[in-house]
Amino acid sequence: MTGGRIKWGKQVRPVSIIGLGMLLAGSPLAAASVAETVAAIAAIRSSTGASASRDGRRIAYIANASGSPQVWAITGGDPPVQLTRLPDPVQSVAWSPAGDWLAYDVAPGGGLNVQVHVMRPDGSGDRLVTAGGQSNNRLFGWTKDGKALRIGSAAVDPARFEPQLVNPATGTATGIGKGSSGLGDLIVGKDGRIAVVDRAVTRGDSNIWLVDRASGAEQLVTPHEGRAQFSTIDLSPDGRRLWLIGNAATDRYALVAVDIDAAGKTGPMRTVLARVDAELENAVLSEDGATIALFWNKGGRSELAWFDTRAGKERAGPVLPFDLAGAPDFAADGKSLLFTGSGAAAPANLYRVQVADNALTRLTDSAHDGVDLAALVRPRLLEWTARDGVKLSGWLYAPAGAAGPQPMVFLYHGGPEGQSRPSLSSDVQALVANGISVLLPNVRGSSGAGRAFMELDNGPLRVNGVTDIADTSDFVVKAGLADPKRLGIMGGSYGGYMVMAGVTAFPKMFAAGVNLFGVVNFDTFFKNTQPWMAAISTVEYGDPVKDKAMLARLSPLNKIGVVTTPLLVLHGANDTNVPVIEAEQIVASLKGRGVPVEYILFPDEGHGWRKLPNRVRSTTAIVGFFRAKFGM
Repeated sequence: MTGGRIKWGKQVRPVSIIGLGMLLAGSPLAAASVAETVAAIAAIRSSTGASASRDGRRIAYIANASGSPQVWAITGGDPPVQLTRLPDPVQSVAWSPAGDWLAYDVAPGGGLNVQVHVMRPDGSGDRLVTAGGQSNNRLFGWTKDGKALRIGSAAVDPARFEPQLVNPATGTATGIGKGSSGLGDLIVGKDGRIAVVDRAVTRGDSNIWLVDRASGAEQLVTPHEGRAQFSTIDLSPDGRRLWLIGNAATDRYALVAVDIDAAGKTGPMRTVLARVDAELENAVLSEDGATIALFWNKGGRSELAWFDTRAGKERAGPVLPFDLAGAPDFAADGKSLLFTGSGAAAPANLYRVQVADNALTRLTDSAHDGVDLAALVRPRLLEWTARDGVKLSGWLYAPAGAAGPQPMVFLYHGGPEGQSRPSLSSDVQALVANGISVLLPNVRGSSGAGRAFMELDNGPLRVNGVTDIADTSDFVVKAGLADPKRLGIMGGSYGGYMVMAGVTAFPKMFAAGVNLFGVVNFDTFFKNTQPWMAAISTVEYGDPVKDKAMLARLSPLNKIGVVTTPLLVLHGANDTNVPVIEAEQIVASLKGRGVPVEYILFPDEGHGWRKLPNRVRSTTAIVGFFRAKFGM
């Protein structure tokens, strides 16, 4: 079938928030003030990352219905039940194959010193199974027999994650193969004899290794020339085939298979399925090994398809009624798939699709009290050409009925290997609801358009990514879409770097800028970020020793003397990815020169905001800042 029928499950709302009265025609909500408008949009909830019990009766997932991401569970059509009530945000949850444990990982203070816990399905018996404190860990899931957790731990060496199997009852850890600064996954075969380890060489370049657990011997599965990246899908039930996502032989990520003989020796990589118009961004193998659910990224939107591993054929999945899909989890019998669906005007919710007929059911209804989702703005894709001929694109959100040049904010994504896609952003929708257009550019270095495009800003080429900022602004002004006197720029993480690069390289271009936890000084970034992050970033940005002079030239802080653009700086005190010293340097420098700068420090957040009051405060401040600087 090319598309399946859609039915809606029982709609439930775990928590009701502020009601704002009758909805105004053509408006996303009926608010009496800017503050109410922004608060209602920022308070839209989400439900993500489903994991089903083996019998399929219960589903655990992550929801922020209580104001912070926590573990919830649903059984049939019953109302959701909250299982954790922690002061810190939970990132993911995984049901054990035996159904006796739930594993989840939590980020203390919102930082990256992630810890792994287990608890019983009713929320009792909670137990920390990692070292705690400042140690950093990664939860990959359960082994197929349910006897151990697959974890990456940097407890011994903060620059390396060691692949480990951890006993959930005792916390005893068993090492599997060598560690890596960029450990991406650990898989153990059904019979326990072999393991698969995903290690990054650097950002944009990785390798997969096969480990013989008896001898400890390792085989390189993915030999390649130049840079290529891989991620694991799974081993077949008989252990004779490894399924991967990779781009060694293709510009865009494709479905790759590696055969393993009876002696455990791997054969060459084979590209099984590839598209020239889309990248394979996620995939999951059914327990019986018969079906792979494929999530393709086509122009920023998701498409779901099924791959029959025995026939070697792909079949279309359902036509999705939203823009983005991911976080898949097959039912134990392989007959259905759980996943998260969301979009520019659709909060993240859990869905179940039947493999046989593509019938789609929504399982949750994330609260959006006071907000008419149908009136939220959906974007249109724009394309333009940079000064050197490189094709760029971006998503434009414009107020309903907007005509002529508008006040416009450019929102640059993080990464830099990230991609702006049509997702629900409270910042974007709140700005648009207040009469400000927003463009989300995908300049060179972004993902989603192939490996060659993603590497166009590496090292010294970063200057070309910065000139893309000017070419983007020039395009929308010449197209009559933006008012050149009311342009704003904002972004988080690497997007924050683009903000500071923009206001230093083009000091008269922007009327205002908002920097959310961005890098401004590569010297202090490399010295203060986590060691593993520094280790995998030297190719993307440059080596802090060998390329010291280049990194100094690329650091906006060293050019901040030209800045006259008023800035709003927001940062989390517990950010271990981009430490708070990056924000402090900007604020101190601008205040010393009398340049208008406002600073908001969130003491209980890390790299981004996860708690509802902080999200509301941030979005409110951003909208108010741009309105004031645009004279609205």
